[in-house]
Amino acid sequence: MPLLTRWVGGTEFKGLPKLKIVANCAAGHDNVDVVAAELRGIKVTNTPDALVDATADLAWALILACARRVVEGTELVRSGKWSGWHPELLLGTELRGRTLGLLGAGRIGQAVGRRAVPFGMRIVYTARNPRPEFERETGAARVELPRLLKESDVLSLHVPAVPETEGIINSDTLGQMKPTAILVNTARGDLIREEALALALEQGRLGAAGLDVYADEPHVHPRLIAAPRIVLVPHIGSATPETRREMARIAVANVHAVLSRRPPLNPVFG
Repeated sequence: MPLLTRWVGGTEFKGLPKLKIVANCAAGHDNVDVVAAELRGIKVTNTPDALVDATADLAWALILACARRVVEGTELVRSGKWSGWHPELLLGTELRGRTLGLLGAGRIGQAVGRRAVPFGMRIVYTARNPRPEFERETGAARVELPRLLKESDVLSLHVPAVPETEGIINSDTLGQMKPTAILVNTARGDLIREEALALALEQGRLGAAGLDVYADEPHVHPRLIAAPRIVLVPHIGSATPETRREMARIAVANVHAVLSRRPPLNPVFG
């Protein structure tokens, strides 16, 4: 049976004694208690490849919206207060020659990095293991987190939500970034301490931010909503018809495999 919920764990499993599989329509699986599932012999699957391009495109939409102050421009036109062209009106950030930092360089992070090449951006990234093919293709350099924070003009987040990454963007790490930097998150809301981010924007210690995910969805921290120079969208990273169809197809294929007593196509464990 389909499970439409933000979290699936031991309580839900108790009420579903015949459950064989949780087929998650997502790249990750942090909304599933995989330990409880494994203990009960329940398979957990995801759709890691289906949403790479759509999510990378959305990350770039946020980067460009922040860099060129698109939301501010839209609001100005709609307000009726626009008085015409001016040489210093809504000056933004030119990306050529700037540095894109990738906090994580998995499938989506690398796709975001590849899209930076035509913009003439330098690329740095952090990852547990080097990505030699990605480096050859884009000229990217693998660096440690302090250097990534210090050098990035645009920092895009692409790490999973695990205990060691929870709140990795906080008052301390924000303080290590350039005051003109753009922060983009299309990964997981738990990566950011949202009040610290709002405060950095309010105080002018960060250039801009673009967010697609939040710590307590669908609730968005009120200080983020009120913060200046921020672009907020409602978790639409994979929201194209092609991607959503492919995610559903993969989920159904995993269910069919497990119910047919075959190994799942995209197992999260085992």
